[in-house]
Order: sequence, then structure tokens, then C-alpha cells
Amino acid sequence: MRSYGQYCSVAKALDAIGDRWTLLVVRELLLQGGCRYTDLLTGLPGISTNLLGDRLRQLEANGLVRRESAPPPVATTLYHLTDAGRELEAVIRALGRFGARYMADFSEDEEFRSHWLAFPVSELLKDTEPSGPPVVVEIRSGDRPAFIELSNGGMRTTSTAPRSPDLILTGAAPLVLGVLTGQLEVQAARQLGLETEGSTAPLKRLRYLGPLATGSAGAETTSPPGPALRGSKTSQEAQA
Repeated sequence: MRSYGQYCSVAKALDAIGDRWTLLVVRELLLQGGCRYTDLLTGLPGISTNLLGDRLRQLEANGLVRRESAPPPVATTLYHLTDAGRELEAVIRALGRFGARYMADFSEDEEFRSHWLAFPVSELLKDTEPSGPPVVVEIRSGDRPAFIELSNGGMRTTSTAPRSPDLILTGAAPLVLGVLTGQLEVQAARQLGLETEGSTAPLKRLRYLGPLATGSAGAETTSPPGPALRGSKTSQEAQA
């Protein structure tokens, strides 16, 4: 990687992690923990095998990633973040929060993985009834189900069901995110293809803490993500 050649901590940080795909590799290792090479390829649609190998070598050289030879039955190499690498979690969370404003731009050829929900859920949503009963919401969008659990004022996303869900949301990621953030009414989302099973009452407990979405023109909007939704009926029109 070429260096910026500047005696500045920001420039030196970008010397280490500023290459394309590097921070997304870090994202996967934060979300998935120890990863096989194939796990990283699955979580990074669009990256080539050669480029992934190059980014991993750079991260290792900079002391941000380490390898582990896992014994049987795994019997493969696992990649982990080092202590220094885990310090980048704050950077990834800040980028996720900043980037939420651009989620209004969505094209059908964009990939989505369900485990990517973990950061926006924990960073951008708040349980407004922390003393309320535990709730589990199952999300069926992307490659596999994900589960959002509200309990004791906390909120977390897992890939395994803690128990039977109180609500199941099935549909395109922009519809799911629009409903979770309250930027799209459930009734309007159903008209656009979202399927719900169970009580939608848990959604009323969620409060969105992120920035307003910004479309291609740069204007702030309260519209939910996705071009299919912009130019559709608003929630008020759908309820009329």
C-alpha cells in the first residue's frame, strides 16, 4: 500500500486501514468473531479471493489480525482481530451511524447479509420500554434468519433464536429497516411486499436514534430506504 507520507496520526491510520475492503474485513471479524477464509468470502460479496488474501496479509503485517490453526474437527485456519484490531469497533460503529443517512439509496443488485443488522440495531435503535417483557423479533431477509432480542433494557442481534419469536418480519431489507426504524408504517410496508407474522406491538417499543436519510440529491428525507419505496404511497396516504 502506498503511504500518504504525512507525519499525522490520521494519515498513519489510513496508511494501515485506508485501502478498499479493509474496514469491511474488520467489520466481518467484529460481527462473526473467528472466521474461516470461506466465512469472510461469504460475508464480503464482490471481493476476489486474491484481494481478500492481500487485505488479510496487510492487516496481519500491521498487527490488527492474527491467524489461529484450529484443531479438529474444524482443522482449518481461523482469522481473529488482535486487541489493536478490536479498537476499530468504535470506528466501524461511527461509520455505520454516519452512513445510515445514505440508506435511502438502494438498488436491487446490492447484496445484503442478515448479520449486518447487528450494528444498526445496537447503535441506532433504543427500547423505549426497558422494563417491558422480553421480546424476540425474527428477521427473514438476506441469506439467513436473524433475531433481535429486547430484554432488560438491552437489545442484541443473534443468528440463533433465543426462543420462539413474538414477531416475524419477512421481506426485502429496505422494507424491514424502514419498519424497524419507524420510517415506514407496517400497513404501507405490507402493501409493498413485507409479510408479518405475530403481533406488531413490539415495533412500537423501538425508537430510531440515527440521522435522517439522505437521497441521491443530498436532501434529507424521512422516507424509508430503497428506490421502490420512494415514489410509492406515503404511510399517511396508505392509511387514508
